[in-house]
Amino acid sequence: MKRIAIITACSLALTASSAFAQTTDSHRDHAGLDQVASGVPTAGEIAPAGPRGGHLAQTGNLQIETIVSHDGMQMFVYDRAGEPVSIDQSRGVVSVRVQGVAKRYRYDLLPDSKGSLNAHVDLSQVAGRQINLDVQLVGITARTVQYQEIVTVPGSEQQRAAAAIARQSTCPVSGKPLGSMGDPVAVNINGENIYVCCAGCTDTVKSNPSKYAVSRPQITVAAATAADAAAIAAQKTCPVMDEPLGGMGTPVKVMVGEQPIFLCCKGCVKKVQAEPAKYLAMVYRDDDTAAVPAGTEQVREGVFQVVAADSPFIAAQKKCPVMDEPLGTMGGPYKVNAAGKAIYICCPGCAKKIAAEPQRYLAVLKSQGVEAPTIR
Repeated sequence: MKRIAIITACSLALTASSAFAQTTDSHRDHAGLDQVASGVPTAGEIAPAGPRGGHLAQTGNLQIETIVSHDGMQMFVYDRAGEPVSIDQSRGVVSVRVQGVAKRYRYDLLPDSKGSLNAHVDLSQVAGRQINLDVQLVGITARTVQYQEIVTVPGSEQQRAAAAIARQSTCPVSGKPLGSMGDPVAVNINGENIYVCCAGCTDTVKSNPSKYAVSRPQITVAAATAADAAAIAAQKTCPVMDEPLGGMGTPVKVMVGEQPIFLCCKGCVKKVQAEPAKYLAMVYRDDDTAAVPAGTEQVREGVFQVVAADSPFIAAQKKCPVMDEPLGTMGGPYKVNAAGKAIYICCPGCAKKIAAEPQRYLAVLKSQGVEAPTIR
């Protein structure tokens, strides 16, 4: 009986917000989202990541993590220390508006078995789009909790593939622009897709996968241990959140190739996985550990095969400064020593020009925002 009374009170509190109700449509009208699915996807705003990888909003003494998927929305509630808050007696409503569209859609938020307030709704029709959320929750504190959030519905498989193709831009075998010979073909290497311009290039990649995946550093994740204490103290802050390491529990250790990056929580891992070169540069920009080995396997005098430690720097450099071509287009990348710095080239033939004018080509890279690593 007591539970029924609480639920009734919660329902009355939500109904009483007439201004909110008047600006939204019934959740029974959620099929109307289909009408706005044809817009161009827009990039989401960067927000702090919660323990489950969602967007984290601060409201009063609470932190609320919003997770959006194609199946709907979940809200997890934490106190200021990051401990979960029970939502068993809570209820809520969320008003959803797709950016660029005036109409709003209203959905109930109800407790689920995972400890969240959940709204089951098909959001696949607006995959890749930004949505504005107006949220009201009752039963958590004495007062109604209200907050707003802007999130991006995860992209569809097709959208993610299109974004990956745009980032890669060229075929690593032929050097031709992806799309110039029809739809690019995906070749899976260690769980990641590398795109080639045509089916004729797939066997080349499969026969030597390490060569074509070298620009993709291997990334592994683990909890930091006592042996990492000195490195954590030296790094001090999480490069994603700019928060002190240890402020959200034991730091997470992410190995990008052979170099560690420490993060405040698991929610930051996805950012590093998406842009490893960016975060390596942030962590090691003023440190001699932004260095790579000189190389032992010589292709010809002064030209070396690359190794795993070179991967993040190859990903950051992208193009040969001599030929202005992608590094993988002519059998490379290869590594040369330019006044103590590593420059990556597309073919051994470019080495002579760099040896003759190392500072010129280091300056070319610097003008592109690339800081060549030190050769140790």
